[in-house]
Amino acid sequence: MIVKMLGPVPYEPTYQAMQAFTEARTPETPDELWVCEHPPVFTQGLAGKAEHVLLNPPGPDHIPVVATNRGGQVTYHGPGQVVAYPLLDLRQRGYFVKEYVHRIEEAVIRTLMHFGVTGHRVASAPGIYVRLNDPFAHAALTDPPDPRHPFRGLGKVAALGIKVTRHCTYHGVSLNVDMDLSPFDRINPCGYQGLATVDLARLGVVVSVEEVAQVLADQLVRRLAP
Repeated sequence: MIVKMLGPVPYEPTYQAMQAFTEARTPETPDELWVCEHPPVFTQGLAGKAEHVLLNPPGPDHIPVVATNRGGQVTYHGPGQVVAYPLLDLRQRGYFVKEYVHRIEEAVIRTLMHFGVTGHRVASAPGIYVRLNDPFAHAALTDPPDPRHPFRGLGKVAALGIKVTRHCTYHGVSLNVDMDLSPFDRINPCGYQGLATVDLARLGVVVSVEEVAQVLADQLVRRLAP
């Protein structure tokens, strides 16, 4: 896999480049992993609803909203967040979409573990979550006491949204490192009202975006191997 550490890049040209790469690739095209940051942008997935962008008035605080063809609903990208886009041929890799998603989540969990944080999966809610009251505890999550509030006590630290066409993947995963989290208050993240969003800095982990990007890239290369 060819790894490209792109640094800060605008969202829309990167999205268009992913599409172009995927449309042009052949069975001989090497897989790639693009790792980057984006300036502030809300992105809507195919299941996104306009009403999930709660507050985005015109003016200096306006954040662009970009409709995309990935799965999922609305999320936010901005400086201080690592975004990774695996551009893979799953036929060549030898696994299917469900396992692909599991492997991406495992790469994020292992990245968090590298920095002492315990990440968790939540059933039917792609992404990775942490316990807000003790993000370093190793105990597994138990079923929520109130099924109407499955995220009570949890914060989302990584969001996942993918596209698979002709067995080839693009879009990917974002991991919050040290960012302005206030734009998440202006949306229902991933369509969930009141879902708390957190980053490593708020969890007490002092680390650079560049270091997290490298660890995440290394984990993705390892976990996504055939």
